[in-house]
Parts: sequence; C-alpha cells; structure tokens
Amino acid sequence: MTGVRQGRPDAHERATLSKAADENFPVAPFFLPRAWRDDLMAVYGYARLVDDIGDGDLAPGGADARLLGLDPAQADDRTAMLDAFEADLRRVFAPAGDGPRHPLLRALAPTVRRCDLTPEPFLGLIEANRQDQVMRRYATYDELLAYCELSANPVGRLVLAITGTASPERIRHSDAICTALQIVEHLQDVSEDLGRDRIYLPADDMARFHVTEADLAAPSAGASARALVAFEAERAGRLLDEGTPLVGSVHGRLKLLLAGFVAGGRAALTAVAAAGYDVLPGPPKPTKLSLLRAVGAVWR
Repeated sequence: MTGVRQGRPDAHERATLSKAADENFPVAPFFLPRAWRDDLMAVYGYARLVDDIGDGDLAPGGADARLLGLDPAQADDRTAMLDAFEADLRRVFAPAGDGPRHPLLRALAPTVRRCDLTPEPFLGLIEANRQDQVMRRYATYDELLAYCELSANPVGRLVLAITGTASPERIRHSDAICTALQIVEHLQDVSEDLGRDRIYLPADDMARFHVTEADLAAPSAGASARALVAFEAERAGRLLDEGTPLVGSVHGRLKLLLAGFVAGGRAALTAVAAAGYDVLPGPPKPTKLSLLRAVGAVWR
C-alpha cells in the first residue's frame, strides 16, 4: 500500500483539515516532500478530530457519530464518542477486518503502515481528551506537565517517526517544544477555556499571584493576572529554549519545518507580551511577519 493518499477529502474532512490554518505553527508546509505532507495532514486530521470531540466542537447534525457507528443523538455524549473513536482507531492497527469507519481514520491507515507507527501516541491524545471531561483544574505545574505528556508530546513524537528521525535525545527535545506550545496555547485561550469551565493555569501559581477565577472572567486582566500570565509565558519560553537544539540536530527541509514549530511558539509569546500579557479580551495572535522573523532567528 502506498502512503500517498488516494482521492480528495470530502467536505466533512476538509472542514476539519482546514483548521490547520488557525494553528500557531505550520502543520504541513508546501516545501516538504508530498509524502510527508500527506502523512502530517493525516496525523493532524486525527488530532484535530479527537480534540473537537473532547471540546464538543463537532459539526452539527451528528455525522461524526454516525460514521463511528453511534446514533447521531449521541454526538453530544463526549465520553461515548471518545470510546467509539478509540474503537475505530484500533481498527487502523488491526491485522484483519474491514478497517476503520471514519474517513479521517481511513486516511490515517496508510501513514500508520508505511511509517510503522504504534498506537501509543494516538491513544495518548484520546486519553488527554478523556481527562478533559473530568479534570478541569490543575493544582500544580507538575500536574499540567503530566497532562501535556498526553495532549501535546505525542504529536512531536509522531512527526519524528514520520520523518524517520526519532532518537531518545530528539524525543526529549521534542517533548519540551510540544509542552511549551501547549502551554502557550493555554495562555492564549484563557477566556475560551474558562467558558468551557476549564483552567489550565496551575492553582498554586494563581494563589501565589493572588489571582482568582473571578479575575480570569473579567473583560480585561488586572495587574495580578498579567503578572501570572507573564510568569507562565517565561516558563514556556524556557521550555522552547530547552527544545531548540532539536532544530540543529536535523538538516534540510525538516530543519525548516521544526524551526517553524519553535518559531510559532516564540511568535505567539511575543504577541502575548505585546498585549501586555492581557489575554482575557481574546487570544493574542502573531502576525505573519513576526512568524517569519522568528523562523529566521531560530534557523540562525
């Protein structure tokens, strides 16, 4: 079986894959080999869909539930949807059978086989979304890091596996980058997450900076909330620094891709700082120019 995807994605798939344009970093840029782009988009489609299930952001009408073998009325039952999604994922790795039902998982199957991927990173992403259904506050930074181990780090490990560049040291650097990117996203999305009754700012840090949940619900951040966001942003920046040697450990177009990942995080942190660390009115977003500058800085 070839890894190059046969046929065009349908409208349902395109709606999910189009969300790649909203990410802080390039998902599968044009300069990569076609096979890598197809594989990275297959993994992105999987990760985006599992997050949409966990966040309740699926398209209306229950099409995803139907594709996963559930009654469309169960589309709002996130736990049932995640269970059905895991069952369909396991069909990707089954040696026999009819294969997965959902088109995004069918698109993933050639990538899994060609790159000899294992189920663990994919299962980690599902488990992170299960955790989101029951754990809506994090007491400590270590608890948040453990969540990122499930919600973010598997993606970087999959990128290394797809490009055939995984090693223990590269995985360690990749984990630092992915955790940093997840924390940056949490900082950008404080208000959106609170609207879902989730807070990814560690409770002990909130107490240290005298920030309450009511402070996070305000239209604009006060001095204490800004100081808290600046503190967490500095932590994320240190993690990016820790992971940046990954970029120098590879060559060619992969180096540019990884530089883009790191630069996306740095540009987002710059946008957060430019907003005076007031993330409550809405997520500060980097401009294309700031992203290009950050890529150049990381490359050098």
